[in-house]
Formats: sequence, C-alpha cells, structure tokens
Amino acid sequence: MLKRKKWLRRLLRVLGVFITLLIIAAVYFVQVSKTDPPKPADMSSLLLQRTGHGNGFYTLNNSWFRHSKSGLYELYVEGDAFERGVINGKLTRELVVRQEDHFAEQITKMVPSKFKRNFLKYLIGFFNRKLDKNITEEYREEIYGISNSASPDYRYLGTNYQRMLNYHAAHDIGHAVQNLALVGCTSFGTWGSMSADSTMIIGRNFDFYVGDKFAEDKIVAFFNPSLGHKFMTVTWGGFVGAVSGMNDQGLSVTINAAKSDLPTGSATPVSLVTREILQYAKNISEAIVIARSRKMFVSESFLVASAADNKAVIIEKTPDSLDIYDSQKEFIVCTNHFQSKGLGNTKMNREQENESASVYRYKRLTELLDANGKNTVQNTINILRDRKGLNGTDIGMGNEKAINQLIAHHSVVFEPKKLLVWVSTAPWQLGEYVAYDLNTIFALKGLKENREVADSSLAIAADPFLSTPAFKQFEVFRKLKQQVMDGGTINTDSLVTSNPEFYNAYLLAGDYLYKQKKYAMALQHYQVALTKEIATKKEADHIKEQIKKINKKLAP
Repeated sequence: MLKRKKWLRRLLRVLGVFITLLIIAAVYFVQVSKTDPPKPADMSSLLLQRTGHGNGFYTLNNSWFRHSKSGLYELYVEGDAFERGVINGKLTRELVVRQEDHFAEQITKMVPSKFKRNFLKYLIGFFNRKLDKNITEEYREEIYGISNSASPDYRYLGTNYQRMLNYHAAHDIGHAVQNLALVGCTSFGTWGSMSADSTMIIGRNFDFYVGDKFAEDKIVAFFNPSLGHKFMTVTWGGFVGAVSGMNDQGLSVTINAAKSDLPTGSATPVSLVTREILQYAKNISEAIVIARSRKMFVSESFLVASAADNKAVIIEKTPDSLDIYDSQKEFIVCTNHFQSKGLGNTKMNREQENESASVYRYKRLTELLDANGKNTVQNTINILRDRKGLNGTDIGMGNEKAINQLIAHHSVVFEPKKLLVWVSTAPWQLGEYVAYDLNTIFALKGLKENREVADSSLAIAADPFLSTPAFKQFEVFRKLKQQVMDGGTINTDSLVTSNPEFYNAYLLAGDYLYKQKKYAMALQHYQVALTKEIATKKEADHIKEQIKKINKKLAP
C-alpha cells in the first residue's frame, strides 16, 4: 500500500512537471507568435477618407482607384510609407477584404477543423516570429497602414497587422512546402539582334495558383513613393510586395521559384526583396547589391532587365548564397532551375532539373525563340500563350510542361526602354493584353475624372483559342477535375475525353476509381497515363506505385 502511494506521488509529480512544461510552452508559443505593429511618427493619414465618384472610381488626394473596362483594377498611390499603406487600403478596401475572404476559404478547405486552424495560427506565428525583424521599417509601416482596412472577421488568425504581414510570406511558405506544386513560372527576354527593332522585350507568366478566386481581382498598381523611384506592379488587395514590375528607370524584375529546403524560420519574403529592387535600383549592379543585402528563407531567381545596361541577367539566390547568370547572348530564359556555375551544379538543382517540368519548359521556350525569328511584343505574347510540348506535340491542356499551363494569375510584357507594359486579362493569359505607358501614367498627377488610362492603340487582342471547341472541352475538364477534388461523383469517361492527351486526366480517373475499389478500370487509366507526357517524376512514380498495388490485388 505504501509503495503504491509513493508510486502515485511520483507519478503525480511527473505529471505536474509535464503539465507545467506544457503550460510554459503554450504561453511561450502564444507570446512569440505575437507581432507588435510599428509606431509611425505621423498617423494623421488615418483620418483621410476616400471620395466615391460612381462606377467604382475613388480618389483620395492625388491617389486614385478605378475598375477598367478590361476587367483590371488600376491604382495610383503616392506619399510616405504609412500614408501609402493607409491610402492604398482605403481606396481598395473591398478588394483587401475580399482577397482575405478567398484566402480564408482556402485555409478552411485545407484545414476543416476550427481547433486545428486556431493551432495553425500559433504555428505560423512561431515560424514567422522573426519576420518583422527581416522587413525594413518602411515596408512594415506600409503594411501596417494597409492593415487598418482589413476585415475584423479573422482576428482568430491574428491581429490585422500580423495577418497582413504573414500573407507577405505565404508565397515563400507555399513554395517551400509544395516545391512547385503551386509555383511554376516562366520568363524570358530578348534585345539587340534578337528583337525586331533591337529594343529590349521581357515576357513572363506568373503561374501561382491557389484557386480561381485568387486571380479574380488583379490590380495594376502605380506607386509614387516619397523615397526612391516610381514603379508599377501587378498585384492584389492587401499586398505591397512585388512579383512582376518595372520602375521609371526602365528596370524590370520578375521572380521564378527554385527548389528549396524546408525552412525552419522566416526571413525576408521574396516579394519584398523584389519590391525594394524596383523602388531603389536603377541598374543591374544596384539590384544585385539589394538582393545580396537581404536574407531569404527560400530559393528564387530574379530576372532583372535594365534599360541603362541594355541587357538582362538572372540573380539566383538561396538562403545561403547568391550567384549571377549572364547568358552572354542577346536573349535569356528563366524557368524554375538555376543556371549559374555556382548554383547550377548543386545536388538540389540537379534533382530539380531531373524531376520537375522546368527543363522541358525551358527547352520549349528556346525552341520557339529560334523558330519565331526576331522577337516582337506580339511574338512574346504568342510564346507566353503556347500550350504545346516540344516540336509542337499535343501534351494536353494544362500540362505543367507547357509554357501556358492555363493557371496563370497574370502574364506581363515589358519594354523597359520605352517604359511600356502589357498586362493580360482573364482568363489567365488568353484575354486581351492591356497596354500602359508609364510616362503617361506618372504624368497624370492625380486623376479627377473616371477615364481609361491604358493605351488602347497598343492593346493585343485576345487569343482565338477562347472561341474554339477545344477551349470549351477544357472548361468541362476543369469542372470535372474540381468535382473530383471536392469529393464529388463524376463519369470518368467524360473526364478523360474532355482532355484526352493530358496524363493528369487519366491519373485523376485512376485515383478516383482506385478509391472506389474498381481496380481493373483504374489500372487501365494508369497504364494510359504512362503513355502521355507526365510533368514530374513524383507523379510518374505515383502512377507506377499504384499499378504495383493493383497488380498485387488482382493477382490470382
């Protein structure tokens, strides 16, 4: 009896210590996940109010926001950091709220449990505990300014400021965790003898897909900061970073993800490094200095084109190192692997080349550049819209090996020397490309009436593919695919006939039938999938493994 009591006391002491440690850990977890906002010297801009003029047109001092007839939103913002953020948020308030609604909807789909989502808040907070220390005061203040227009409905995920700050690292976290499942961009440039009039032309597809709603409200934003250069970006509500942009010095920057290790903590988000280059660099050398000065937690390629240098290079950066790729030619191509001597030969990059769609897409792009002759804006857009595989083969609609994966958030073309920009309209890069002259935009000095600011004479027409039966078939495929993803019921024959050359149609059908234990039918679809152009080694391995499982099940 005495021994039992002693054992119980020891057990209780151990449990007590364990519970105490859990409480301490929980308190620590909660505390480190908190991020206090900056303290701007002048917060009077919070008193400013936008003026509505009807038809979605708003002004606030010299800044303005409108909805173009093209479907693109257009924003002009000026002032110091906090003021810019406040004005940006007030002018685009509805889009800031709507974008977070879409983001929260995706989180809920991925993490249905409210308890787990609440835990996720602290987990992300812990991961991003040093995020604000790796972001300049200027951009913290700008993010804080815009956060004042965020929705109060998501405080369970953190304060407005904390959430807006974390969203700027979402691209990096998704990129590292998914390793190109969400990020598979393509960009290239030509100049000199490779361009029809020798001027520099840069094209890029931003293939970052987190659902259709994410791309509904694209903003073409023009910034006139109190410090640095004027610049434009293609962005979305609540986001002050940059993924595609050009400044008034004729320097453009686009980013392409590279394979990364899973990070253990945050550093400077890639989009804010890009933003800093756009705002403060006038040439390639200055861009390199800025990129080198910031520690990132994922690997990325920055294609930097400079009118001053009349060339483009790729800044390749990992959490630990930086190298420069200069093609030494009058064209450059960038997908999702490194090309420099220093980073191109690493084990991780070789794995990326062998296992992803990056090299195939790179080869297809260079093939088209060779075939098309001297480049033009129209040729650039034709390449960005290309849906075929090598030698023009049909690899299915939506294949990651195609330049046009039919998922792009946006596509953009720059002429840095002329300060001209073309931005795609929905869907993806198939709609009209709207042209903007930065000289004209920045000379407006405020917009007092609602009028189109794009240059209609330079617009590039929508892709004729939109009016074909093949496009309607693709729409059917996307609908059926979504039904599968949502756990719905489909006819697998309809799925594969809607996109018959796409391996993924047969992969989806196989997985769907396998779950229903219709093994013989699943096997047929898996076997057909192996005859098609499969995007990644991971998917090919999955198909082969499923075939092995089925053969064992069907063995006598």
